[in-house]
Amino acid sequence: MAASRSVMITGASTGIGYATAKYLIDKGWRVFAGVRKTADADRLSAELGDSVTPVMCDVTDDASVKAAGETVRAALGDRALSGLVNNAGVAVAGPLLHLPVEDMQRQLEINVTGQLRATQAFAPLLGAGEERDGPPGRIVNMSSVAGLNATPLVTPYACSKFALEAFTQGLRREMLLYGIDVVAINPGPIATPIWDKAEEIDPEQYAGTDYDGPIRRILGYMLERGRTGLPPDRVAKAVHRALTDAKPKLNTIITPEPFQHWLLGVLPSRMADRLIAKRLGLMPENRG
Repeated sequence: MAASRSVMITGASTGIGYATAKYLIDKGWRVFAGVRKTADADRLSAELGDSVTPVMCDVTDDASVKAAGETVRAALGDRALSGLVNNAGVAVAGPLLHLPVEDMQRQLEINVTGQLRATQAFAPLLGAGEERDGPPGRIVNMSSVAGLNATPLVTPYACSKFALEAFTQGLRREMLLYGIDVVAINPGPIATPIWDKAEEIDPEQYAGTDYDGPIRRILGYMLERGRTGLPPDRVAKAVHRALTDAKPKLNTIITPEPFQHWLLGVLPSRMADRLIAKRLGLMPENRG
């Protein structure tokens, strides 16, 4: 018997996307898993079975996203898609005074514009402007605690997640027209490959600048969190609740450091600035 609920997940090859696909399949969902490589598609099919349909989908490419939408449309027939999980993303780090502009462009292209492409492609299948069999679906955007507080030297990533918060809020209000709810998940450090890729960032490009030491500290922190953060299935459970609860939270915060997150929210901003700067070596006395 075919699954009664279906979901499209972008960036499903590893990490949170993969964990969410597996969790929803275990809950009886049919999962359309967005991947960029044929090898990942084959692996997902082998590991997750018949309930997963890998879909080639590069959120930076208009044609790829539109083709993915048509693939899912053909598979569903007249049935509504129950959910879209905008999960694809990368994390860019670097001091803003020296960051290559193309790095910021890439960050926003994947984490923000990519979510727009996916939403435009799949929202009609959720019931936005089309008559589909079944109730309207939901959109779950994978944001971050970085979308609520910006960490210096990972500001490009925070910029993309702050933008995604605005995207989520505005889209939710626009989608009231169709009865489609839109919510965000805000993970803190999660043990996924997105942080392991900090190894690909070459701190030597900032050697000789005042940010040489601080960027090495923040990259070390990112690598540590890539190994010791919460397991991604914690986020997968939250996605499931966001897709199924009668009235899901607008923001679900999942972090191994709840006190730190709370503290940053209640401290006066200037005081929080100084605490963070001292920890990373960003005070005037650290120069030279």
